[in-house]
Amino acid sequence: MGDLGNSTVEFHPKKPGMDRGGNEGDFGMTVDELCSLMELRGPEALQKIQESYTDTETICHRLKTSPADGLSDNPEDLEKRRQVFGMNFIPPKKPKTFLQLVWEALQDVTLIILEIAAIISLGLSFYQPPGGDSEACSNVSAGAEDEGEAEAGWIEGAAILLSVFCVVLVTAFNDWSKEKQFRGLQSRIEQEQRFAVVRNGTVIQIPVAEMVVGDVAQIKYGDLLPADGVLIQGNDLKIDESSLTGESDHVGKSIDKDPMLLSGTHVMEGSGKMVVTAVGVNSQTGIIFTLLGAGEIEEEKKDCKKGKQDGTLENNQNKAKKQDEAVAMEMQPLKSAEGGEVEEKEKKKTSVPKKEKSVLQGKLTKLAVQIGKAGLVMSAITVIILMLYFVIETFVIQGRVWLTECTPIYVQYFVKFFIIGVTVLVVAVPEGLPLAVTISLAYSVKKMMKDNNLVRHLDACETMGNATAICSDKTGTLTTNRMTVVQIYILDQHFRDIPTPDQINPRTLELVTSAIAVNCAYTSKIIAADKEGGLPKQVGNKTECALLALVMDLKQDYQAVREQIPEEKLYKVYTFNSVRKSMSTVIQMPDGSFRLYSKGASEILLKKCSFILARDGEVRSFKPRDKDEMVKKVIEPMACEGLRTICIAYRELPADPMPAWDNEIDIVSNLTCITVVGIEDPVRPEVPDAIKKCQQAGITVRMVTGDNINTARAIAAKCGIISPGDDFLCIDGKEFNRRIRNEKGEIEQERIDKIWPKLRVLARSSPTDKHTLVKGIIDSTIVEQRQVVAVTGDGTNDGPALKKADVGFAMGIAGTDVAKEASDIILTDDNFSSIVKAVMWGRNVYDSISKFLQFQLTVNVVAVIVAFTGACITQDSPLKAVQMLWVNLIMDTFASLALATEPPTEALLLRKPYGRNNPLISRTMMKNILGHAVFQLIIIFTLLFVGERIFDIDSGRNAPLHSPPSEHYTIIFNTFVLMQLFNEINARKIHGERNVFDGIFSNPIFCSIVLGTFAIQIVIVQFGGKPFSCSPLNMEQWLWCLFVGLAELVWGQVIASVPTHHLKCLKEAGHGPAPHEIMDEDLAEDEDEIDHAERELRRGQILWFRGLNRIQTQMEVVSTFKRSGSFQGAVRRRSSVLSQLHDVTNNSTPSHVVLSTANATGAPGSFVL
Repeated sequence: MGDLGNSTVEFHPKKPGMDRGGNEGDFGMTVDELCSLMELRGPEALQKIQESYTDTETICHRLKTSPADGLSDNPEDLEKRRQVFGMNFIPPKKPKTFLQLVWEALQDVTLIILEIAAIISLGLSFYQPPGGDSEACSNVSAGAEDEGEAEAGWIEGAAILLSVFCVVLVTAFNDWSKEKQFRGLQSRIEQEQRFAVVRNGTVIQIPVAEMVVGDVAQIKYGDLLPADGVLIQGNDLKIDESSLTGESDHVGKSIDKDPMLLSGTHVMEGSGKMVVTAVGVNSQTGIIFTLLGAGEIEEEKKDCKKGKQDGTLENNQNKAKKQDEAVAMEMQPLKSAEGGEVEEKEKKKTSVPKKEKSVLQGKLTKLAVQIGKAGLVMSAITVIILMLYFVIETFVIQGRVWLTECTPIYVQYFVKFFIIGVTVLVVAVPEGLPLAVTISLAYSVKKMMKDNNLVRHLDACETMGNATAICSDKTGTLTTNRMTVVQIYILDQHFRDIPTPDQINPRTLELVTSAIAVNCAYTSKIIAADKEGGLPKQVGNKTECALLALVMDLKQDYQAVREQIPEEKLYKVYTFNSVRKSMSTVIQMPDGSFRLYSKGASEILLKKCSFILARDGEVRSFKPRDKDEMVKKVIEPMACEGLRTICIAYRELPADPMPAWDNEIDIVSNLTCITVVGIEDPVRPEVPDAIKKCQQAGITVRMVTGDNINTARAIAAKCGIISPGDDFLCIDGKEFNRRIRNEKGEIEQERIDKIWPKLRVLARSSPTDKHTLVKGIIDSTIVEQRQVVAVTGDGTNDGPALKKADVGFAMGIAGTDVAKEASDIILTDDNFSSIVKAVMWGRNVYDSISKFLQFQLTVNVVAVIVAFTGACITQDSPLKAVQMLWVNLIMDTFASLALATEPPTEALLLRKPYGRNNPLISRTMMKNILGHAVFQLIIIFTLLFVGERIFDIDSGRNAPLHSPPSEHYTIIFNTFVLMQLFNEINARKIHGERNVFDGIFSNPIFCSIVLGTFAIQIVIVQFGGKPFSCSPLNMEQWLWCLFVGLAELVWGQVIASVPTHHLKCLKEAGHGPAPHEIMDEDLAEDEDEIDHAERELRRGQILWFRGLNRIQTQMEVVSTFKRSGSFQGAVRRRSSVLSQLHDVTNNSTPSHVVLSTANATGAPGSFVL
């Protein structure tokens, strides 16, 4: 099956400046040779290595590298390798230019309509009818020639075009800065990825982009391989190649079976070293990305295998497309595709539909559509009423006849009405909403970086504000992850402090030293402190570091043992994984016999011990009764103090008969217990306070750990997750599984529902348990609101739980690459209190959007009603098109900037989560919106109909076409804008708070925007003239406008005094999608291969479609085979289909195909029909 997935792409991009004859001669292998080598798998690859190079050491020799010492750090050599073999970097797609973004912004339908209307208006204003002076026409446009103002008719059209241009520029600039920020985030994530390589004999961490062909890389559990390579030393190595093959089974790798390692695959178990053979665009992942157009690389491609037929190229491109699909589909549990190339991930994120929009997006989309529809209806009615009024007034009441020479003037009126209608629509449609969301999220993400939250998926930031549950790891998140051995049980004695070397028998001391030095990963080590008096640095696995520190406390040297027994001499390693919960290493003794060292969770390893070292260092039998006594007297007391207990044991094995190394159960049994140590991992000082804040905020914190139940309970009590007297549940994985499964062993949701509400600690849990718990809480329907779950994880196996959770947090320091790939947010300091900050920012985003909505909808309601009523009663909108566009700019772009950048406060944590189904616009907000709208409408209509009498000025109503701007309408416009400005301050509070100025100076952006808008308004009114339809106002008029504006603040206090609960008539708005609209997630997971329309169908139909899909796939396989004799990529319809191809002989299908995968003799992936 491996070959089926990895029938690799046959042609490679030619690197710029890479001549086939040139520098490659200096190395013993060319890029072509390495390409063709990396395309082979399993026995084929071994055969090729033996035939062409004898062994892997020869490959190292030809690449001028040493398997033990790696490359020298010579910059010239490294640079030469980059020139010959390429850099480990896949060029991202070029970003869109500013002009492209401008062009995209211009595609907005309402803007296009406005542009067309403005251009028609412009054209008509320049058109002089032949009989333009005729009496009949001039009456229609009475007063139009006044002071030669007719010539200024073009100004309105031009002003609209200019306004549209401004809106487009602002939108494009916002998109551009968003893109820039996003790329900044990508490069940050890419720089974070480092890898261990051996140079000059020492292991160093270098950025992935600096790796070169010939580097010797150290690989370990949890790594994401950044380049292709050949294994030169491995211990129990298992790789997840699903990202390239779609095959979910882990592939065992060893020097004598399958030494080929591919970039973008995940190390699921074991460790080893590989020599890098292909990087960047020449690696397997790079080739696929290149075919997908990721890198802007020369179109010229070279064929790596010479003997291929013409059909190969086409096949390859199909394969690449489908391979991408496979990668995207298969990597669903891991959020995005492989390789750390974030640009490509983003592409995939768009190509694989995300099953559920974020909560906020769902609500906003629904609300925007509703508002848009209402706006459209209002604008259409406005245009129709204006036209009808004009036609009836002119041709019926005045009894005029339509004269041909007057047509342009009539058309000009109609265009004016049309522009008013479109303007109503522009004001009604809240196009500022997406902008507000973007600004708010981008701002939050930037600030969250300072709070040690690296956000990988923008919507996670907002989802976090709704979190109702956090399932947290213990080690490193709640604790400091600086482990130290504080108690030890050895030679039948329990030492509560570390003993001195003379208290322990010398042979036992030697045994402890060897067992720890050899049976800890060689990547774990203790390095002297950077500054004097500081703590020594722990590198690698922290539990192993604690054991190595114990060796040093016992005045022994673990490094000397490692030099004596280098990693290459280890005979067999059973590496740690979540199933074993232990690690064992076999070494060969000088006399040919073997010794196995084992370490692991004490209660698990003690069951495998039959002997124990007695006080004199001699071996004595260890009976079940002794084990029970040890658990009671040693392990439980240690665990109750919050210590993690680790048992260290060994076993002597004879050379004859040779032990069956594959039979791990027999090998790791009959052990002799050397010692049990208690490791302390102190709780982080800030964690109890952070957990208290979470509980106040209505978030339940649960601890999910692999530790002993007593240890977990003790730590949970220290953290404040559980407190005496509470009704809570602390259980281990075994008990959890017993309670949630029925007699058949199937998990039942009802059973989970009985457990999770009270569950606070889940100990000795496997990654599957974690995933089950998260899924159970999310799918639960016993509570009114669907739970929103955040999960923290650091291990490779946490991937599924991180993916399943609404928000997955990976540890930036202790986390493996796989966990980071699966996560939404990376905690750069591994600290639980950073999660609380994420909650605060998430709630702040939600509130910012609500503030913006409250403000914008008030303006929308008022502007639309004023334009509509004004048009119906006075045949003209009191707010002109250009003025409306200015108002639109204030309330959309500027207000979104001002209100979306409010910093969060601790007060946000004092309320319960909103919940997924809560409306965006609460009753209080609806009261504010309608209350302010009523006030503003009363003021504006008063000014419109009696304003000329109040201010003793000429009326602006019923003014003819092209008449000069009136003071009357200018006062209306000015008052309207100033009321919005002061209402913007009211909009800062959405929960009915009285002090709207609270914390206003902590947001300089808000202050500068309000003042800036006010300044621009003064300029527009005093100097805007004809383009803005404004006439300059005197001081008294300005003061009146300001006074009415300030009255908004007073009115705000009046509204706040009205209790919301009395206003039952108010409806909430902006609810989330109805439950039937949210697709059942499980269904979605089963349906990756079915397109969206089919998803709506019932399960039965889905099965039918799936059957058809299978038949189709198989037909395709057969036809491709017949057509080209090669199957390259034909079966990559969907990654999930790959697994079905194992048992393609499906009785329900008309065509039977049997696949035989490659073996030593058969061609790779040949078909047998």
